[in-house]
Amino acid sequence: MRRRILNLDARLANQIAAGEVVERPASVVKEALENSLDALATRIDIDIEAGGSKLIRVRDNGEGISTDDLPLALARHATSKIASIDDLESVATLGFRGEALASIASVSRLSLTSNASDRVTSGVCASSEGRDMEVSVRPAPHPMGTSIEVRDLFYNTPARRKFLRTEKTEFGHLEEVVKRQALARPDVAFHLTHNGRVVHSLTSAMDEPSRERRVAKVVGPAFMEQAVTIEREAGDLTLWGWVGLPTFSRSQADLQYFFVNGRVIRDKLVAHAIKQAYRDVLFHGRHPAYVLFLELDPARVDVNVHPTKHEVRFRDNREIHGFIFSTLHRSLAELRPGDATAITPSAESALNGPLPIQAPMGLNVPTAWAGSSNLNSQHDTLRQLYSAPVGVGTDRGAVAEPWGQVTDTHDVPPLGFAVAQLHGVYILSQNTQGLVLVDMHAAHERITYERLKAMRDESGIRTQPLLVPQTLAVSAREAALAIEAAESLQSLGLKVEAVAEELLLVREVPIALAKADVEQLLRDVLSDLSEYGRSDRVAAHMDDLLSTMACHGSVRANRQLSITEMNALLRDMEHTERSGQCNHGRPTWVQLTMTELDKLFLRGR
Repeated sequence: MRRRILNLDARLANQIAAGEVVERPASVVKEALENSLDALATRIDIDIEAGGSKLIRVRDNGEGISTDDLPLALARHATSKIASIDDLESVATLGFRGEALASIASVSRLSLTSNASDRVTSGVCASSEGRDMEVSVRPAPHPMGTSIEVRDLFYNTPARRKFLRTEKTEFGHLEEVVKRQALARPDVAFHLTHNGRVVHSLTSAMDEPSRERRVAKVVGPAFMEQAVTIEREAGDLTLWGWVGLPTFSRSQADLQYFFVNGRVIRDKLVAHAIKQAYRDVLFHGRHPAYVLFLELDPARVDVNVHPTKHEVRFRDNREIHGFIFSTLHRSLAELRPGDATAITPSAESALNGPLPIQAPMGLNVPTAWAGSSNLNSQHDTLRQLYSAPVGVGTDRGAVAEPWGQVTDTHDVPPLGFAVAQLHGVYILSQNTQGLVLVDMHAAHERITYERLKAMRDESGIRTQPLLVPQTLAVSAREAALAIEAAESLQSLGLKVEAVAEELLLVREVPIALAKADVEQLLRDVLSDLSEYGRSDRVAAHMDDLLSTMACHGSVRANRQLSITEMNALLRDMEHTERSGQCNHGRPTWVQLTMTELDKLFLRGR
């Protein structure tokens, strides 16, 4: 039988919309917090019972809603945040769809109390239940601001209620929503309670030190102790925040917060740019930690591409990807020993999150060391060692040479002075904080690797023509992209021509990749160009080759070094990019402070 087309009744339409907007209690809190922040609230109190399934109450001190507008707040497609198509093209608020409260009301018992004046007696309450969706309005004393109270979520949709997880799990999701907004808006005070217990009490943070304390409270102090500050402007793009050191990596992607104009997002382009920035320094299978804020003209980003507004679409993928990647890549490359704070190595921390090896407390390399004749002679000594046959440099150096016995702390470089070598594997060095342990091979591997990359970058990518040009069957879209990106491909060492609508011809490839799978490489590059506007596949392949060369060309384990040679290696580390990790992302050194050493031997007890 042919079905007729009918208009959905309001209740059914709202419940369908609720399926998009209200997945769980955390979804309700997200919508309520966004409304409070858009209303210019400076304090928000969130009270939760039973993980949010029994009660969600969000109260703010924002502008409030006028008495006449309050019933409209619970109607579908009613909003104060956009009025024209132009507003939709450059959304500057967090919420704007105008259906969230109506959707929430359709699956709960909801009451909305608000006051737009400074007279407490002027408050009004609008309430609605999922059963009939009728809105009732009554006077209700309330200070300036708004309170939303949601009880018995999904009480009238048991099929959806049974999909809720345990109280602990649901509250975990809800707490994460609060944490994200607390990071995005440090100027706003947030107070969260669960079953009467205070979980978070965050006062407003207006200056830089208090903002850093806010981040430490939300994501943990260990992150801030091991984070690098990011701040860069380019035109109308601004990126700021904090990224964890490569050694402060995670077993899961659970400490990654990225905000676009104050809105927390999950975006493939952003994730790819950050992943590529860490590519050379992160241990296999680990994930970077970051709290980053991107600010740009709202007209350059479309936030209306997903019902929950977690995803966005940038108008210029290539520029955004390049800006994020280059900013983080350079910031991580500029790290040197002495740029970060030490923490106590701990096996437990390795299991639960960050790798236990961290960098030491801040000490800048003294100018005297940066260009001293001692330093240059040490470099020369070590360079000779790099090219010397096995057996050269067997002086064990049991006693430090006189130039290493400097007592003035101003003259001590970050990695200190070598005092001994342990089992031909580790260098033991003394600095102002205590003891430094260096993995000799890992450190030299990074130094050699960076030098090889610098030589490559100075000479450019050398190419060679293929004796027999390789044909590649592609889609019409890929062929068009190859034509459009011919100049970019040429800069990567790939000379590609389109000889038919769905056929490419590869004439030249980088010399270093002559034996690589050219077809798969080109397909991967085109895929990256299509999705992200840029590709580093060629550079990654070449880096892999250089990394292998560096590994085989570095000082091997059980090689005995003299004190002079060990000190030369330490000085090279202090002047080499990314020297805190080897080519595979493993740490190259660790700091043990005097305080930590004293604890080991119970000194002072």
